[in-house]
Amino acid sequence: MRLLSLNLGRAQAVAYTDQPEGLTGIGKLPVDGPVRVAAPGPKGTSGSGLAGDAVCDLRHHGGDDQAVYAVAREDLDAWEGELGRTLPNGVFGENLTTQGLDVSGALIGERWRIGSGVVLEVTCGRIPCRTFQEHLGEKRWVKRFTLQGAPGAYLRVIEPGEIRSGDPVEIVHRPDHDVTVALQFRAATIERKLLPRVLAAGEALHPEALATAREYVAKHGG
Repeated sequence: MRLLSLNLGRAQAVAYTDQPEGLTGIGKLPVDGPVRVAAPGPKGTSGSGLAGDAVCDLRHHGGDDQAVYAVAREDLDAWEGELGRTLPNGVFGENLTTQGLDVSGALIGERWRIGSGVVLEVTCGRIPCRTFQEHLGEKRWVKRFTLQGAPGAYLRVIEPGEIRSGDPVEIVHRPDHDVTVALQFRAATIERKLLPRVLAAGEALHPEALATAREYVAKHGG
């Protein structure tokens, strides 16, 4: 398991975002590194956990519990077959393109060590949006991505440090539950009846995902 590509984005003006200044940082490109990784601060006031990476819409992105976004190269390869086009590392807006790691199959609360020191913790799956769809230029992309059920994972920073492309990735902790990123994603999107199961991940969940599950159980039971 390794970090195949480390990707950073710059703020760009586009016509397809509702970010107040019309900016997005979704277009990320590979860099060699090293790049500093640290907890950025609360959502709404802070962006990416990677130094030099632009996160423009702080209403929906960035912050401690969405500090880093990872996608498996294997999932990009599968989409290349579906879409009939090349998908370079970083094209999904991911900071980390991994190899040999089942990112969407990771457990909420699972911890990865990257390189010699950085430790990240899985918090939730990525919910697709209009900006993502228009960035890729694929019709009905939000629906297609959702139905595929392999959203990649957001992570928080447990131990800061520096990483670079090619660093090894090691799973150093797997919690004692069965709530994967893929399951949490389905519960948040097309299978709301799964939300009670998500609660087994507890405080490791992104706070917004945890609140959604608790509200569902309070209203519907489970």
